[in-house]
Amino acid sequence: MSSLKSFIVITSIFAPTKAVKKFATLADYQLVVAGDKKSPAHWSSDNVTYLSVQEQETMGMQMSAKLPYNHYGRKMMGYLHAMQQGAQVIIDTDDDNIPYEGWEFPAMEGDFLTSKDSKGFVNIYKTFTKQHIWPRGLPLDLINSKAHVLQEEELQSESIKIGVWQGLADGDPDVDAIYRLVDNTECFFDDHAPVVLAEGTLCPFNSQNTAFRQELFPLLYLPAYVTFRFTDILRGLVAQPIMWLYGYRLGFTKATVIQERNPHDYVKDFESEIPCYLHPNRVIATVQSALDPNASVGDNLYKAYVALEKEGIVLPNELELLSLWLTDVKSLT
Repeated sequence: MSSLKSFIVITSIFAPTKAVKKFATLADYQLVVAGDKKSPAHWSSDNVTYLSVQEQETMGMQMSAKLPYNHYGRKMMGYLHAMQQGAQVIIDTDDDNIPYEGWEFPAMEGDFLTSKDSKGFVNIYKTFTKQHIWPRGLPLDLINSKAHVLQEEELQSESIKIGVWQGLADGDPDVDAIYRLVDNTECFFDDHAPVVLAEGTLCPFNSQNTAFRQELFPLLYLPAYVTFRFTDILRGLVAQPIMWLYGYRLGFTKATVIQERNPHDYVKDFESEIPCYLHPNRVIATVQSALDPNASVGDNLYKAYVALEKEGIVLPNELELLSLWLTDVKSLT
């Protein structure tokens, strides 16, 4: 993928972290850090494009006026900057995910181990470890289900177009607060080949070590008026049925970062994750019912959120911000 013009985007309220400094050394990538009102006033790091709040406000982007401050969604200003600079791939990560040596994603097209189709939700973590662990956003009734774990003999090599790659994270991976409150064992995933999910087979994915191809840039939208711990999970749930319409698939790779997690209050995380526990199946059904195979990616994203608003899963002001985002993206791509 290094032959494509690739940008790494982070938002941070901390001084440059170990992860930021390590990502900044990667010669084939351009690192963008979007600041927020809580970020240090004189944030600076070598080989990093830092977007202060003031610089974000002067980018000429319509969504800037409505995007909340002190919110993870400030990352979207970084995405828009990357698009302005001609990005072909945008990679999401966080300031506490430290890349391993050789960090990269597989190609966006090629032969990859692929699941069977139409399996519904699967626990992809169990493909990469025998440990009893599950990703944030997996429906809770499936966490003990063996039927929702991919079997090695089911995986067949196929020629696939990847829309999004999710790289796993060692150490303190992206699990829900229930896992952290009842177990919280560290996890170091196995060195397994990448696995791609076929149409109708899905898994939550996050914004911590994740690569989007240019054709799907509208799907980078991070909903700003849902709870913090639901933001990237909802994004990933909405994205998957839309990706299928255009022949793109979601793939997972072995861990390529180690997370040294910033401090969290697990009970507050639990409260913020309640929509993750209640809504995954409703989100998928609602989005699928709203899509038009003849519409564009951006138009289908808007149709999906209109349907989610009718279901009471998102608020009306989400549609206003999304409309501004789509206008900005269309002007840049």
